[in-house]
Amino acid sequence: MELELGDVQTTALIPLAVKANETMRKNARIKDQKAVEIIKALNIDTTQYDKFMSHEGVIARTIMLDRQLKKIIQNAPDTVIVNVGAGFDDRFSRMDNGRILWFDLDLPDAIAARKKAFSERERVTMLAGNALVDDWCSTVQEALSNRKSKPVFIAEGLFMYLTLDQIKTFLEVLKNNFPDGGILIAEQNCKAMQKNEKHHDTVKNTNAHFLSGTDSGQEIADLTAGFRLVEEHSFNEEMKKYSIRAKLFALLLPKMNDRWATFNW
Repeated sequence: MELELGDVQTTALIPLAVKANETMRKNARIKDQKAVEIIKALNIDTTQYDKFMSHEGVIARTIMLDRQLKKIIQNAPDTVIVNVGAGFDDRFSRMDNGRILWFDLDLPDAIAARKKAFSERERVTMLAGNALVDDWCSTVQEALSNRKSKPVFIAEGLFMYLTLDQIKTFLEVLKNNFPDGGILIAEQNCKAMQKNEKHHDTVKNTNAHFLSGTDSGQEIADLTAGFRLVEEHSFNEEMKKYSIRAKLFALLLPKMNDRWATFNW
């Protein structure tokens, strides 16, 4: 398999490598056979994409988001979910209840790469588009027309590669095109990490750059009228369960890690 990815899209190889390597461990905390399959097909050395802190962070965020989405789906089995900046993520396989509708949205080059790795599946649509431009929204609106539940948008590993102005544009796209409301669950990067990106253990091995950071999800909610921060959880909450190193990191640098923030409008 040969891939042509832009600088930011290349960062999709980080969670892909982590999930593949974790899956192959004896006591794997998550299972992602598709990640294993893709990494083997790409035949790449994952060393530069899989370092301790990134590994533990990706595993923590995966466990935390999976848990949150499962609760949402249990309460609303017909949920429509849009995975924004999907990369090679295969969360649908872990979430599918036989009823949800799922959209994997990413830039055209990323979707072209994704289509080489993923075959078409029932109730899953791969959408090529820019999250900041609303031309993809009509497809999701059409899916929502037969559903009672509000849409759920997840943004994993996305906001840090956008400026705050771009994030504001994205929020306005959601609010204007889905006026009946919805849920957004987005990973938040901290300001300190934005300033010290050259020390990030894996992103420094790509040409991508962190363009924003927040100390609280409230800073995101404040960008656009009508958005409300519901809850926010540091990846430390999950990471510290598994190693002394992560426990120390949480103790000494409690605000340095990424967070999951949930918003509604």
